[in-house]
Amino acid sequence: MGQTPERISYQASIRNTDNSVVADTEIAVKLAILQNSFSGTAVYEELHRPITSSNGIVSLEIGGGSVLKGEFSEIDWSKGPYFVETSVDLKGGSSYTLQGASQLVSVPYALHAKTADRLSDEDTYVLKAKPISFTTSRNTNPEDVGNIIACTSDATLTIIDNFAAMKIGDVINLEVHNGAILNVETGNQVSLNYTENGNAIFESAVGNVRFGLLRKIDINAYIISGQ
Repeated sequence: MGQTPERISYQASIRNTDNSVVADTEIAVKLAILQNSFSGTAVYEELHRPITSSNGIVSLEIGGGSVLKGEFSEIDWSKGPYFVETSVDLKGGSSYTLQGASQLVSVPYALHAKTADRLSDEDTYVLKAKPISFTTSRNTNPEDVGNIIACTSDATLTIIDNFAAMKIGDVINLEVHNGAILNVETGNQVSLNYTENGNAIFESAVGNVRFGLLRKIDINAYIISGQ
């Protein structure tokens, strides 16, 4: 009897920093499976070298790349939640830039059944990051942590001093939609990308979405990618 392939389908849109599509290009994509949180332990890592489509899309199978760490077949899916972290080198090398992280909303039954006692359906669902509408300027708040700020009109997000609700290693996902511009500013004591009182600007094109990731690295220090 044949065995079910241990793979999870994955697709991503690859863009340059100016939001232009990276078309028909061989790139390097490093995928990491993180356990329990966006800043959790990487239980598995692998490398892919796909060629993007004319629309800048890559279609991959997690579990089918060149293994960098761990064994995909040994992941205990009952001990989640699990998250996929994506890092990319647009030149196909090994100088990766963190592109973002997303929660695995469902785990294929064939994978989960190896460790689960029983399931009531063909998938086991876990909580996913919640989109938070962002249309007017405001400060960061506790609800943002681990979720998605979906900016649909020009606005500014200010990272406040001593934002204790966001722990070191926590992330906030950023989406800027359909021509909107998102400014990320900081309080007096906050550094962004190693610059005190730093700022970042995300400009989206009409009909497109720009993605970013904000991660806390110290009490009043953050790094941001995707702008």
